[in-house]
Amino acid sequence: MKQITIALLSMFLFSICAEAQIRTYSNEFLAIGVGGRALAMGNAQVAHVADVSAGYWNPAGLNQVETTQIGFQHAQWFAGAGNYNYAGAVFPLDQGLRKVGISFIRFAVDDIPNTLNLIQSDGTINYDNIEFFSAADNAVFLTYAQKFRKLENLYVGGNVKIIRRKVGSFANAWGFGIDLSAQYKFDFGLSLGANLRDATTTPNSWSFNWTQQEQAVLAQTGNEIPLSSTELTGQRLILGAAYKIRFGSENTETNKKKFGLLTALDLDLTFDGKRNTFVSAGMSIDPHFGLELDYDQFIFLRTGFNNIQRGLKEGSETETKLTIQPNVGVGLKIKQIQIDYAFTGLNSLSNGFYSNVVSLYLNINKRD
Repeated sequence: MKQITIALLSMFLFSICAEAQIRTYSNEFLAIGVGGRALAMGNAQVAHVADVSAGYWNPAGLNQVETTQIGFQHAQWFAGAGNYNYAGAVFPLDQGLRKVGISFIRFAVDDIPNTLNLIQSDGTINYDNIEFFSAADNAVFLTYAQKFRKLENLYVGGNVKIIRRKVGSFANAWGFGIDLSAQYKFDFGLSLGANLRDATTTPNSWSFNWTQQEQAVLAQTGNEIPLSSTELTGQRLILGAAYKIRFGSENTETNKKKFGLLTALDLDLTFDGKRNTFVSAGMSIDPHFGLELDYDQFIFLRTGFNNIQRGLKEGSETETKLTIQPNVGVGLKIKQIQIDYAFTGLNSLSNGFYSNVVSLYLNINKRD
């Protein structure tokens, strides 16, 4: 029965993918990132993430969470037009050898005016015909993470993710995907990580619902009437390395050096077409670099750089320049509560797409 189920599932996915095409920037709302710490560090997280947000960044990182932990985040983008919310939880099982987690992400733009019926059949304008709708992208991550008694430094994990996208009453889509990941920690402070997102590619099946009147307006205005279709989200391989050292005088209670410095580098590799990234070809490479300085694991100062892109210089149609997005942030950890803040963006600082992001993590039932 198990083999039959796998065969039927494979045939179903193949039938979907056979008629679909990989779309560049498909499901890109899942590439923004979660957590004030991560965003302040330029999204360089894959090798060292060790909290509930690992369900998003690297499922294998949940193995380092020692207690039940919950996390929340709220951010506003595009001058408050877009709301980005995140919530997650992780639960230890089997004396901490296994972890399960769940994460939820919603990115929505609300109160979008629908002007399809603004002009009436007699040519007059009736503003009372304007209605408002929302465009919302939702994703649920179901995470499993495992560590081994004989290989204490190796962690593995994966996600099953369900995607629901909706644009008013006009369009909606369902998607299904799988992520696979691993982390390895060396005893001298070096960590390596890898996360293969959308490992089997993620199909997103779109359906549309237009009234006859709306179809007539779209046709008269020269717009193509979209039909039900399936798009694929291509694979994204994220490789990371991080190195942490502690220095300064020792804390007599913990016997650890009071100062810590974490350096992290991630490389995003995508294969779905040419992107505006640092390396852009058949395979695009997008680097992320982050730094974190902490004092006694109590207060944290962070910075990071990402979104390295090449664009046109102002006033020129041919000359290009390299732009880099800087990010900064702070964190505070008091007993079972951690609060992180980031001043971060979706591109270079000059475009104004920057936001204040605050996230909160809470440990429950702390073990000795």
